[in-house]
Amino acid sequence: MRIAVVDIGTNSTRLLIAGFAAEELRTYETSLVTTRLGEGIGRKSHLSRAAIERTTEALLKFRNTITRAGADKIIVTATSAVRDADNRREFLSEVARQVGWDVRVLTGREEAELSYRGAVSSFGSKYGEPAVVDIGGGSTEFIWTENGMLNCISKRVGAVRMTDTHASQSEIAALLKEVLCNVRGTGVHHFIGVGGTITTAAAIDQHLAVYDPEAVHGYCLKEESIADILSQLEGMSPARRKDVPGLQPERADIIIAGLRILLAVVRGLGTGTITVSETDIMHGLARSAARTTN
Repeated sequence: MRIAVVDIGTNSTRLLIAGFAAEELRTYETSLVTTRLGEGIGRKSHLSRAAIERTTEALLKFRNTITRAGADKIIVTATSAVRDADNRREFLSEVARQVGWDVRVLTGREEAELSYRGAVSSFGSKYGEPAVVDIGGGSTEFIWTENGMLNCISKRVGAVRMTDTHASQSEIAALLKEVLCNVRGTGVHHFIGVGGTITTAAAIDQHLAVYDPEAVHGYCLKEESIADILSQLEGMSPARRKDVPGLQPERADIIIAGLRILLAVVRGLGTGTITVSETDIMHGLARSAARTTN
């Protein structure tokens, strides 16, 4: 069975077409379009007409790809930008009318749980019971298990949101201080990071002119490296950043805020490192869909 998962995020809209064999997930196709649906969310909770049109256009292209691939099941979800928007109904109606899809808007807890399952599934028992940090465009989730129970906290601190508000390093650290203190107090010793900010940081740290998922997945990012990359990019114009190996040009304008969040997280947790995961919420959604189908 092939499952198509569409993730409508704050910064990008993504597609994963996957199948399962002997409990192992096999990726057939992936795609990403930087739609910036959450453009301006730091100043207002309203999806712009232009952002809705960009996202709908990307969804129409994904629908054609899914049709060609012959997917047996389609899962379409939206996260922070749509969840927080005062005109979310307008967006959902537009997608239903033009694309024919009913979009499931995930709660912060659902988003966190699916990110956790997607991230840890690819590492098996290597890290025991790690915590997962998911840095998105509109929010950051912290997920861990304690006494067999899954715990999560979602903060409205994301790369797009913090770019829109021009948040400084100290302001971001202050916004995350309480949650980081709480997570640190759980006694978790290993942290896995997911999302475009952290995979980009791993690519930049390795000077990957061509993105290599295998080189990125499982990569250990050190606090010093994150600080060095941030310092380097802060001294560049957005135009110059686009030439940095490992940095997608479409992410050049929000990478500073994303790295500030990442640095605040690693410093606040006191671990000095974070492990990068290429598997995330989309893989969690695919696994969940496979279980309910079977």
